[in-house]
Amino acid sequence: MDYSKKINELKTQLDDAKIKRARAESTLEGLNKQKEELLEEVKLLGVEPENLEIEIKNLENEIDGLLFEASKLLPKDI
Repeated sequence: MDYSKKINELKTQLDDAKIKRARAESTLEGLNKQKEELLEEVKLLGVEPENLEIEIKNLENEIDGLLFEASKLLPKDI
């Protein structure tokens, strides 16, 4: 068995893994920053992040109600 060749292959695999890890860490850092920016934007809109799903549901209900009201105001015979 050629130990030198095997060691070089393992070294190459290790180097590739280090590069992939660095990329993943960079991506994670960017995503975490984006998350913080979005959470801050949500707060600026007056919504607490933990209430976001409730707020979305409320807005959907409001839109449904407004669409229903608008459809009642349109003439039916057109």
